[in-house]
Amino acid sequence: MRTFESLSESQILALAISLEEEDERVYAEYAEGLRKDFPATAAVFDGMREEESSHRHRLIELYRHKFGEHIPLIRRDDVRGFVRRRPVWLMQPLRLDTVRDQASAMEVESRRFYEHAAAKAQDASVRQLLDDLAQEERSHEDRAIELERTELRPDVKRQEEEANRRLFVLQIVQPGLAGLMDGSVSTLAPVFAAAFATHNTWDAFAVGLAASLGAGISMGFAEALSDDGSLTGRGHPWMRGLVCGFMTALGGIGHTLPFLIPNFHAALIAAVVVVIVELGVISWIRHRYMETSPLSAALQVGLGGVLVFLTGVLIGSS
Repeated sequence: MRTFESLSESQILALAISLEEEDERVYAEYAEGLRKDFPATAAVFDGMREEESSHRHRLIELYRHKFGEHIPLIRRDDVRGFVRRRPVWLMQPLRLDTVRDQASAMEVESRRFYEHAAAKAQDASVRQLLDDLAQEERSHEDRAIELERTELRPDVKRQEEEANRRLFVLQIVQPGLAGLMDGSVSTLAPVFAAAFATHNTWDAFAVGLAASLGAGISMGFAEALSDDGSLTGRGHPWMRGLVCGFMTALGGIGHTLPFLIPNFHAALIAAVVVVIVELGVISWIRHRYMETSPLSAALQVGLGGVLVFLTGVLIGSS
């Protein structure tokens, strides 16, 4: 890997061409990935892609004039100092806020590159072009704002934000909530049955930990294998499985950890308090994201939790 300071002017131009080509393709990927759910934002990235294409053509013309027809392939990974980017295909499904943040970071990095390249260049025409591109990269934020103002009218932007919220609920909240409910409720019976049967906090903790991790693995695989998301729009199956499995294990471990307290009665009281908090959090999430009334959410979650809790207590006490 080379340092930026060691590059010649021809190598700097070749690197700039490679960077513009990569940015152009990234913006094209963003536009294509967002076109179905966020067509107006996709149009913004189409405009930014055209800007990068114009930069690339100007760089190629200058390189051809100064150094000939052959342009060596010098990539960002060959030079120290560039931020490593996550490949677009690994970011599927694309999230609106993530893409906008990434695009903003790309523009800042491009501007800083052209500023350093212009300062290093000795040839007047090379320096002029690099300085012009640095100035244009500074104005790209204004260009993006202009494109948003043209393409993203207030009503369209509200629609896209609502679509983004629906995707977040569908791809993250729903599997996470299903896991949290399963982990918090289904593990109540084995944990409290073991606690009342043995009156030993370590035994209750061991049972709770095993039940939580087992339920997390089971729910994670079940969610990941339920559908591939291609028709339902629920996102990448393994991401859903990871979210669901993690939240399932988290829901069970929450009321298992208090049994690390040696005193049985203190551990039992702490575990009951944690259970109440967990059921309250689940009720709030159902109300906040699933548009369930607070009373209905509390009754649904609370009734299920109480029944499972009593089942564990009765079995453990028998």
